[in-house]
Amino acid sequence: MNQIVLFDDPALRGSLLPFTFTRPVADIRVGILKISEKWQKYTNAEVSFLTQDYLQKKFPRTTQPALAVNGAWLPETESFEILKKLKPNQALYWGKQLLATYIGGTEKNLAFVSEREAIQLDKEPILVQKPWNIFQLNAAEIRKDFTLITKGRISQPITDPHTIVYAPENIFVEEGAKIKAAVLNAENGPIYIGKNAEVQEGAMIRGSFALCEGSIVNMGAKLRGDTTVGPFSKIGGEVSNSVIFGYSNKGHEGYLGNSVLGEWCNLGADTNTSNLKNNYAPVKLWDYTKGTFANTGLQFCGLMMGDHSKCGINTMFNTGTVVGVSAFIFGAGYPRNFIPSFSWGGAEGLSTFIIAKFDETVRAVVARRGKEWAAEDKEIMERVFELTKSYRIWDKNS
Repeated sequence: MNQIVLFDDPALRGSLLPFTFTRPVADIRVGILKISEKWQKYTNAEVSFLTQDYLQKKFPRTTQPALAVNGAWLPETESFEILKKLKPNQALYWGKQLLATYIGGTEKNLAFVSEREAIQLDKEPILVQKPWNIFQLNAAEIRKDFTLITKGRISQPITDPHTIVYAPENIFVEEGAKIKAAVLNAENGPIYIGKNAEVQEGAMIRGSFALCEGSIVNMGAKLRGDTTVGPFSKIGGEVSNSVIFGYSNKGHEGYLGNSVLGEWCNLGADTNTSNLKNNYAPVKLWDYTKGTFANTGLQFCGLMMGDHSKCGINTMFNTGTVVGVSAFIFGAGYPRNFIPSFSWGGAEGLSTFIIAKFDETVRAVVARRGKEWAAEDKEIMERVFELTKSYRIWDKNS
């Protein structure tokens, strides 16, 4: 098994919008690692993607024959053992859900799979099927990834005399990380501090928690567990059971709970998210596949924010708010619970954030991180602008 192609199941991809507007399903981060990174570490195979045409250039696929695996499947050791037994003329399913089959180097979809012998998996797989699954599954995935990443390795020591550590055996610190005058409590779950990451003075962290490469926990932060901060991000204030994909900032006071932020997002100072309705009723969330709000069955569910979206200071997000890609939210009051991609405004009304202005802004944003706004990224965002046009009902000419 030298090559694995992680494919987007069309139904699951639609259910995971807005995060899959800008990435394949397997590029989603759950736990410490992205799904694709998990498969690579479990199998030692070269991993590529079979995704939407407009994403394929940035997320290429191999031209060699490969094992095609559902990109929403969160692997474990047993997964690899099962797949090693799969034959070229077979397809692995869970019910009607295709999990894996072999594919040649030229197929652009898996239409041929109906001709294969259907094999049923005898244990229910863990699949990321809805946006809220990302934070729901995060605690368990941090634990799995922590074991996977740290097995046979020795943590860097925590030498700061003013840092208090509970259950140090459940804490792993990578090379170059800095921790000063913090409280790290790993009694209820592991704490992972990535390469060159920083935990500043007065921060309080409870496991399970992951701080990925180059990210910063700001002074006085209160991180209540089951949270992942992806690479090169900043986190502050109070955070509980949330996932930040990477290159995003929630650096100030304010609460973020049971939420998911994509890449290149920014929450202004004192932004707060509600994750519980006043009447304790199940939370409804915008469903792109149905074009309406759908019941999540969850009592706790906060903010789902797509890549490149931002909000101004003192923004208040209601329980179960979905923000699309490249939306800029600001102003007094609660904005609507579904904010389409490329929106500009807030509770008092929305207009369209035109693509030329977005391009100007994003170049400045990525330059601050020493990155370059690549042509393939620009092409993806231009395509997303067109794909999401129908949601911007206030501007028929956008």
